[in-house]
Amino acid sequence: MKNISKVAVLGGGGRTGKYLVKQLLKNGFSVKLLLRNPDNFTIQNSKIEIIKGDALSEESVSLLLGDCQAVINTIGQRMGEPMVASRATKNVLNAMDAYGIQRYLLLAGLNIDTPFDKKSPKTIMATDWMKTNFPEIQKDRQFTYDLLSSSKIDWTQVRVPLIVFSDESNEISVNLEDCLGDKITELDISKFLVKEMVESNYIRQSPFISAI
Repeated sequence: MKNISKVAVLGGGGRTGKYLVKQLLKNGFSVKLLLRNPDNFTIQNSKIEIIKGDALSEESVSLLLGDCQAVINTIGQRMGEPMVASRATKNVLNAMDAYGIQRYLLLAGLNIDTPFDKKSPKTIMATDWMKTNFPEIQKDRQFTYDLLSSSKIDWTQVRVPLIVFSDESNEISVNLEDCLGDKITELDISKFLVKEMVESNYIRQSPFISAI
């Protein structure tokens, strides 16, 4: 995907999101962040613009996407709060349509199912565990995939296993049918998201990525 200079980021205040912001800046992109608590955000750079607001707010997301050419969403579900994945994506899709933005990437767990999966017993076990223990989160994330599938934008949903909070970088596997590894670092997630945003190798697909 060419002509991307400014990227809207949801979830940039989280642990994975901060790695993503640094990776975007490293690659020369301007970054526009939606943060509920901007005072807690410590990364300082002239290429960062911050919008105070919430991904559940259509107005906030609309303000975020103005002047951007791509959107990356790494928001995780906070316990005890309203389901965020599908509502945030609805708001993003509406704003993308209004501004004529075409590229959207978002992070998800390996528990999301697609019609193209050939999950191994190990991945199926992890999926079933999520469905049993966090049914509402699972349902909301699965509905998010349905929203993407019904849209006409160039989306990529990146599915990951256990996230390791580390600056280490490893060789990774990318597979459309199954998650081949057990973990992946935040750094490798952020590097893949930025690379995929630009190269668009997995348009309208949900690749699994994991450390080899």
